[in-house]
Amino acid sequence: MRSRPPSKLFGGRFDVDRKQNRLKEISELEALDGFWNDSTNATKIQKERSLIEEVIKLYSNVKTLADDFEVLCEMSDAGDASSAQEALDLFPKLQTALSEAEKKALLAGETDPNNAIVTINAGAGGTESCDWAGMLLRMVQRWCEAHGFKATVTDFQYGDSAGIKSATLMVQGNYAYGLLKSESGVHRLVRISPFDSNARRHTSFSSIFVSAEIDDSIEIEVLDKDLRVDIYRSGGAGGQSVNTADSAVRLTHFPTGIVVACQNERSQIQNRAMAMKILKSRLYDYEMKKRQEAQDKIEAGKKDIAWGSQIRSYVLHPYKLVKDHRTGFTSSQAETVLEGDLDEFMKAYLQWKSLGGEVQDTGTDDL
Repeated sequence: MRSRPPSKLFGGRFDVDRKQNRLKEISELEALDGFWNDSTNATKIQKERSLIEEVIKLYSNVKTLADDFEVLCEMSDAGDASSAQEALDLFPKLQTALSEAEKKALLAGETDPNNAIVTINAGAGGTESCDWAGMLLRMVQRWCEAHGFKATVTDFQYGDSAGIKSATLMVQGNYAYGLLKSESGVHRLVRISPFDSNARRHTSFSSIFVSAEIDDSIEIEVLDKDLRVDIYRSGGAGGQSVNTADSAVRLTHFPTGIVVACQNERSQIQNRAMAMKILKSRLYDYEMKKRQEAQDKIEAGKKDIAWGSQIRSYVLHPYKLVKDHRTGFTSSQAETVLEGDLDEFMKAYLQWKSLGGEVQDTGTDDL
């Protein structure tokens, strides 16, 4: 009996025929006179093409591996011993491809394909929390590097003795937001502190906030009367890298209390434009969360994750364990997780969300 084609798996979310037809339409649009004169629209269409081509490539890979595996199994059933070994060798590749396809199929949100804006803040606890925030920044950057995403630090504030007080990353790439949204929340670290001369165990908290970069098709109105603009001198590494011009920009949105900043660009105008883009993305995310909270109150038995409660714990002493308290997923490879190995946590989160997002663990145990 033949297996179902990959296009029918995962709720039929790989409608390849429709996507291929859309690619033909895009090619016809690109051939029209004047298409490239409208750079904004051209960029949007090129983004859509990239997303469609990525899905088709993923589908084609799964289909090829599935077809090859099925043929090898049929040959093995007919008594070909070498085909049986080839099928066993191919099976892990098929599993990996199916896992990647399942993850992509779960990225069905309106803003999931967008770039991501990641903000990391140290919690209470001084040097310990600042060092932990720096570790989280490195973890996200390593994940981005491993998956070919471009991660640009647009704002940062060093800790007084170690690590960082805060940092903002612009992560560019297909489905950056859809994948990284799993990291949004409070992260807890339990370890023997390198800053404690008595080598005692410390618990530190830092937060990650992830929002989707929104495009110009989504109108977000920001009134001048609701905004305070502060100009200040950008930070730097010192020496010849010291910035002597007041070019960094901080925006404070009074109605929501949202504060964003940018100091990475070369001029005050560029920093303000980037800060406004980040602010609009944060405001969009803020509004979406308000709507979701209102909906959650209507749904009977719906559990909320209150602000301030950890979504994930990283234990480095007296044992090694990383546990996501929303999904219940755990890993004993704490060091590799901190080096950016987040894929299984992201997949578990997407599966959890698709099933309704019921919290598996409050995180109040001794983790």
